[in-house]
Amino acid sequence: MDKTDSVVVSPCLPKAETGYIDHFIAQEPVRTWFKIIGEPGSTACPLIVLHGGPGFSHSYTLPHTELHATWGIPVIFYDQLGCGSSTHPNKGPAFWTLDVFLDQLDAVITYFGVANRFSLLGHAWGGMLAATYAARRRPSGLQRLVLTNCPASMELWAVGTNALLATFPLGTRTAIEKHESAGTIDAQEYQDAMQRFNETHLCTLKPWPTELLQSFTDLLDDSRLYLIMNGPSEFKISGTLKSWSIIDELPEIHCQTLVINGLSDMAQDIAVAPFFHTIPRCKWIQLRSSTHMPFYEEPVRYFNVVGDFLSSS
Repeated sequence: MDKTDSVVVSPCLPKAETGYIDHFIAQEPVRTWFKIIGEPGSTACPLIVLHGGPGFSHSYTLPHTELHATWGIPVIFYDQLGCGSSTHPNKGPAFWTLDVFLDQLDAVITYFGVANRFSLLGHAWGGMLAATYAARRRPSGLQRLVLTNCPASMELWAVGTNALLATFPLGTRTAIEKHESAGTIDAQEYQDAMQRFNETHLCTLKPWPTELLQSFTDLLDDSRLYLIMNGPSEFKISGTLKSWSIIDELPEIHCQTLVINGLSDMAQDIAVAPFFHTIPRCKWIQLRSSTHMPFYEEPVRYFNVVGDFLSSS
C-alpha cells in the first residue's frame, strides 16, 4: 500500500463483522480494529461510536448494539490508536495530537463508504473527539451528533471532578491528594480511595459489567496514551489535554446535537453546559439516576432518548 493512500475501501461487508483497516497516520502504517453491526448501506443512517479514555477500548460501549436491535441503526465500533486491538504506536507526546485521532476517524468513515451520511456518538473523551471533529473538519455528511458524559473543556472537567471529590470524607480526599502529589498512585490506600470515588461517580452498578471491566483491563495493560494525554489524575489534569477546550469552536457545529449527562456524573453540568448554550441546534438531557455510564445505569431511558434522536426525521 502506497503512503499516499489513506485507506483501502471494503467492497462488501456482511451484517456483522470484525476486522482491521490498514492505513497510515502521520506516515506510520497502522491497523484500526473495528466491529460493525448491520449494513452501512441500509436505509437507516449508520452510527460511529467513539469510546472514551484516552486509552480505553471499545468494549464498554458495546451496549450500543441496542440501537441496531431496536431501531435498525447500523453501528460501527472501533479501537482508537493506542487502545485495545488497534496498533499501539510507541511514540512520545509530540505524536499524540488530536489530528491523529481525527485522521483515524476519517479512515474509518472512508473504509465504510459513509462519508455522505453518518452520525457520531462519543462518550467522555470520545465525545471531546467527536465535537472536535464536527467543529474543525465540518463534515458535510454528518447528520446527527451525540455527546454523552463529556466536557467542553478540561478545565471545566477538573472543576466538576474536584467539586465531587470535596463531598467525600476527609480520609478519602487526603489519600487521593497525598498519593497524587507524591506520585504513589499504585499505593493500595490510593486505589481504595479511587475505587470509592469511581463507584459513586463513574458507575454505580455492583459488580461492574464485564465489558466495562474489560476496558479497564485494556487501559491497565497499556496506559501510556492515558498518561501522556490526561495524566494520572482526573482532578489535576497534567497531560497534553490539560488546556483543551472546544468552547470557542462550538458555533461551527451545525448538525442536530444531543448532549447527555448524569446527575452524579464526572462530567458535571458546569462542563457540559457550554455545548447546550453554544451549539446552534442542541438538546440536553440529564439522566437523574445515572453517573458516568448511563447506558448501564439507566439503559431503557438512555437508549430510548438516543434511538429516537438518531432515527427521527
